[in-house]
Amino acid sequence: MPIKPSRKTPMPMLDPVERRRLFQEVNQGYDAPRARFEATRCLECQSPACEQGCPVLVPIRKMSRLIAEGQFEDALRAVKEVNSLPAVCGRVCPQESQCEKHCHLGKRFRPVGIGFLERFLADWEIENGRIREELPEPRPEKVAIVGSGPSGLTCAGDLVRLGYRVKVFEALHEAGGVLRYGIPEFRLPNRVLDFEIEGLKRLGVEIECNVVVGRTVTLDELLGEYAAVFLGTGAGLPSFLKIPGENLTGVYSSNEFLTRVNLMRGYRFPEYDTPVRAGRRTVVVGAGNVAMDSVRSALRLGADEAVIVYRRTIKEMTARVEEYEHAVEEGVEFNWLTTPIRVYGDERGWVKGIELERMKLGEPDASGRARPVPTGETFTMECDTFVVAIGTSPNPLIAAYTPELKTQSWGGLIVNEETGETSKERVYAAGDIVTGSATVIEAAGGGKKVAAAIHKRISGE
Repeated sequence: MPIKPSRKTPMPMLDPVERRRLFQEVNQGYDAPRARFEATRCLECQSPACEQGCPVLVPIRKMSRLIAEGQFEDALRAVKEVNSLPAVCGRVCPQESQCEKHCHLGKRFRPVGIGFLERFLADWEIENGRIREELPEPRPEKVAIVGSGPSGLTCAGDLVRLGYRVKVFEALHEAGGVLRYGIPEFRLPNRVLDFEIEGLKRLGVEIECNVVVGRTVTLDELLGEYAAVFLGTGAGLPSFLKIPGENLTGVYSSNEFLTRVNLMRGYRFPEYDTPVRAGRRTVVVGAGNVAMDSVRSALRLGADEAVIVYRRTIKEMTARVEEYEHAVEEGVEFNWLTTPIRVYGDERGWVKGIELERMKLGEPDASGRARPVPTGETFTMECDTFVVAIGTSPNPLIAAYTPELKTQSWGGLIVNEETGETSKERVYAAGDIVTGSATVIEAAGGGKKVAAAIHKRISGE
């Protein structure tokens, strides 16, 4: 059946039955004919509201026009002038709530597949060879970036393109931050992330791993060598439910579970000797993207059943619609209006099951979503593995060793909203360490804003 221009060009995907046991990427990407067809759906609006919905201001109208004309290299060049991570953003950003949400075509039909098009260009570069980027004359000033997640890599990419000498310090043994340890291969393959990072290195960004700023080196020591320091260390400290039994063996935070699977290659056991357990039934509490990543990973690790429990309804979940739909297709079960109140185990201290309570929705809370209210009705559910995916907070290490840094009550750094500068002069921050858990593209947008502020301070431009 021919594709109607009113509909978004479908993304080729692996079959759900086949992929639920594979860590191979689910979305297979557009080929050139699909990309050109989808790009022709762009109305080339005089006032492209979609671009204002993009935190890094990708020139979407220009990109679409060039793709439609088959000028893929020029289209990619236009994107990379503002976005250092197109292959990442084209895969994991919630376009439906950002750029595509504002697409004028979407008022009557389906919006243009902006994320699919951006991913196509990045994949085209991977397949056809890197495009050449012109850099300005190098400047003498050096800038240090702490953390190699989306905000740090974006800030580094923008600064090196302005001529600065940039060095990224990463605490883990591989660069990428949450992109590396938090997002599974079936959504963001490591080879794609490696390609993006290698591109930044080719531009001149230096990356040093196994450096814990605050312990290995202090902020003051960095400020003695660098004109400015950017903190993009994210929010990697897990949150727990604080219920009885959370210390039983077989209970994971989503951070630990996904780090074992992704960064430590647990999905390739026994080739990599990383123990990670799914068991017969895995239960994940939460309904954000991290919860979806965890529950879908559990299926691929061999769980017969993978279950989401969430204290609100589908209407209040924060996961991308696409990730939810993929989870449903793969056989994930959902228990809405349900919250765990106790984890119980066997005589050896292993998880055996959880006790849950039914909830109902009350008045909206501070988040604007309906507040879950206990009903008093309880029931039990057997499980072998229990994963807590209810959010994270910033690691307090840097602030603990740098008392001049002012923080929010929940641990996030306090910054100037316009520049991203912290309470310590010449130290800037953006991403989850400032906002709390947010999206990859929001973190990238923060890194981009800070790069401009650093440049303005140093150069006066």
